[in-house]
Amino acid sequence: MKTVYSLLLLPAILLGFSCTDKYTEELTVNSPVYMSYDDLRSAVASAPARPLVRPGKIYFKGRHLFVVEYMKGVHVIDVSNPSRPQNTGFIEIPGCADIAVKDQSLYADSFVDLVTIDISDAANPKVTQRLSNTFSYTVPEAEDPQYPYAEVNRGKGVVVGWEIKRVTRELVNGTTWSPGDSYHGESLKWYSMSSSSASYQVANSDGGSAAASFGKSGSMARFGLYGKFLYIADNSMLYLFDTETPSSPVRTNTQSLSGGIETMFIYDGHMFFGTPTGMVVYSLEVPASPSFIANFWHVTSCDPVVVQDGYAYITLRSGTNCGGNTNQLDVVKISEDYKEYTLVNSYSMVNPHGLGIDGERLFVCDGEAGLKVYDAKDREFTARNMLASFPDIQAYDVIPADGYLFMVGSDGFYLYDYSDPTAIRQVGHIPVEKQ
Repeated sequence: MKTVYSLLLLPAILLGFSCTDKYTEELTVNSPVYMSYDDLRSAVASAPARPLVRPGKIYFKGRHLFVVEYMKGVHVIDVSNPSRPQNTGFIEIPGCADIAVKDQSLYADSFVDLVTIDISDAANPKVTQRLSNTFSYTVPEAEDPQYPYAEVNRGKGVVVGWEIKRVTRELVNGTTWSPGDSYHGESLKWYSMSSSSASYQVANSDGGSAAASFGKSGSMARFGLYGKFLYIADNSMLYLFDTETPSSPVRTNTQSLSGGIETMFIYDGHMFFGTPTGMVVYSLEVPASPSFIANFWHVTSCDPVVVQDGYAYITLRSGTNCGGNTNQLDVVKISEDYKEYTLVNSYSMVNPHGLGIDGERLFVCDGEAGLKVYDAKDREFTARNMLASFPDIQAYDVIPADGYLFMVGSDGFYLYDYSDPTAIRQVGHIPVEKQ
């Protein structure tokens, strides 16, 4: 009986030994490239003018237009002579995607930090303050996201990019790789990458009598100024900063938002957020604590918004991570108390992005269809009331100001004179450098 018992155990013993068999497997991954926190926090510097390569947000103040070079810094463009805009310098700010300007202070995100820069001498900008670890830790999307991402080690610094590597790992019993397994001490997993950080986003400033100290921007943003407050939104949070002393803002509050926040526009004491499913409205009656008052739902789509004189203008577009296949301009009537919203009409577009309004002029960046300018008096934005069209450009966002229009697209910066609505014309251009 003893002999039979031993024989019965033998297969199990052999099976147990087979579980320790080891194999190796090679796989290709996106491995993070880091910038240390010390390097990040000593990197802001003035540099000579450089070509536009990946222009992002634009912000206008005084005689300067500031153009974000996505994740690299800010171009300084002198527009005092609109017919001859001059690229005069560059401010290196790693991780910069958004900016706003109050008085002589430029506010910029730098990965997880908020940086304040004195631009009273635009040729010699100086950091006056850095608020470290202010924002959520985020990572850029890899150029080739088909490969798995290596887990990020935040202790090493911020992720400035990815490099494709071949790595070898040990397997047991011939199992195959799956997300979450590790190599060289780092876990491999899929990250949910949002394209929103790469969007062209700028927030409008509106602060009553204080607004003269602010710059002016377009429709696609997450930075906004109102009164003494700077508001910065990410996907689901709103950060508040007291800028009574512009050179050294103080973080005062953080509020949860509904999620999916794409853009922010401030007008008449109200904050309008664009989300994939609709426009969300907050009151700034108490600026230190914005309060939700209403929303306007629409089909799933990206939707920058501008507001003027009781109407909201919303562009909806397809072909993004926002989902949907709608490309249109919505005109929405707003009640006097900002609590009720009625769709007036919708107009077909090609692939609209940013937009701007100044009096009776509505400017729509319609992607590959270019820039379109409409007479907005009767709220019908069809060919019969189109004042001008510039179809041979890729248009993303605009800032109308004092008869001049500043526009940015993938092929560069454009400047238009619309002081005569019957003869709107391009007067300046700074192209991107082709890669």
